[in-house]
Amino acid sequence: MEKPHFYLYVCFAALLMLAAVPAKAADVKELFAIDLADYPGKEGRMIEVSYPPGAQDMVHRHDADAFVYVLEGQIIMQLKGQPAVTLKAGQTFYEGPTDVHIVGRNASNTEPARFVVVLLKGKGAPILTPVKE
Repeated sequence: MEKPHFYLYVCFAALLMLAAVPAKAADVKELFAIDLADYPGKEGRMIEVSYPPGAQDMVHRHDADAFVYVLEGQIIMQLKGQPAVTLKAGQTFYEGPTDVHIVGRNASNTEPARFVVVLLKGKGAPILTPVKE
């Protein structure tokens, strides 16, 4: 009658392994980039971010004005010092150049999410800078 215990141990070990697997990374696709002639040294960039189910970003900042528009699914966004917000398709979000983005993730573990980000930033500056908390 040891078999039920064996199966329980196998299931427990499988759950531990799943918990140790890092979340899937977001897929980022550049859609458009242009120098802003009216603002010397600045550029506009447009990217599309696709979050697979369960995906989340690292803590980061953009050193840019970032305008987010959700295309599909639901995402959770939080800036340092502000409450988290859940956004669904058709909703928007803004990050300023000094904001630290502490939560950026897909709200679902079963459905993908997709959004567009328009960045107004220094020419040649990185789109994303990791931040250690």
